Amino acid sequence: MSTEHDGADALMTAITGEPLPPGAREDAAFLAEHRAAEADLAVLREQLGLIGHALAEPPPATPAPEPAPALPVRPSPRPRRRAFSLALGGLAVAAAASVMAGMGWLMSGGGTGAADSSSLDAGSSAEKQSDAGGVAFGSARYLACSGLVAEGEATAVERLPGTTTLRITLSLTRVYLPEVPEAPEEDAKGSKPDEEQVFVVDENVVPGIRAGDPVLVGVPRGADQPDFWAVGERQIALERAMVTASLPEARELTCG
Repeated sequence: MSTEHDGADALMTAITGEPLPPGAREDAAFLAEHRAAEADLAVLREQLGLIGHALAEPPPATPAPEPAPALPVRPSPRPRRRAFSLALGGLAVAAAASVMAGMGWLMSGGGTGAADSSSLDAGSSAEKQSDAGGVAFGSARYLACSGLVAEGEATAVERLPGTTTLRITLSLTRVYLPEVPEAPEEDAKGSKPDEEQVFVVDENVVPGIRAGDPVLVGVPRGADQPDFWAVGERQIALERAMVTASLPEARELTCG
């Protein structure tokens, strides 16, 4: 059964694209299921795009038969083209069935969104937070208001004495935002961030993080600390797909 928060269903909120209800970002189980459902939907959209592209391609041209006076006239290639059209029709039906099955799988709670967060491996942090007014991390609106979105490696993880706060040093390996032009004549949209970044975060946000772990962070514009963390390649891969897909739209938006 899908997790709810104040009457809002995590799966349906992801499907409709509605903003998260107030306080939902503090509900770890609800937020984890919502982000997982978004990732599943992104995969379904990508598969639909590939299938649509294949269906839109024209059928291959059938070469005209060479004249053969001594033989009976060869039949028209029309049946072959009809067979190809029937094959495409079958592919479309199979694609629709696949998508419907995928949606049914989501609705039945069979996907990762319905899994208990404790079943995620220690290298994948499901405790992700975004304070951007309920805007989902990786969406175009989130990216338009971000000062830093980057992947890196945790080179040092230190606990501050007497607290549950961690000081984490990241060595950046891939920067999505700010976008810094390679050529000097291009318009710069931001300055290149330092390759080494130091952040502080409560250990409950990034449980089990260790030096050497891959990390993805999001820092709102004007802030100096992330409001989003993903730890481990499994979790990062889902978020990476959302970020790269939303960047083109984010370039056309202004924060506000």
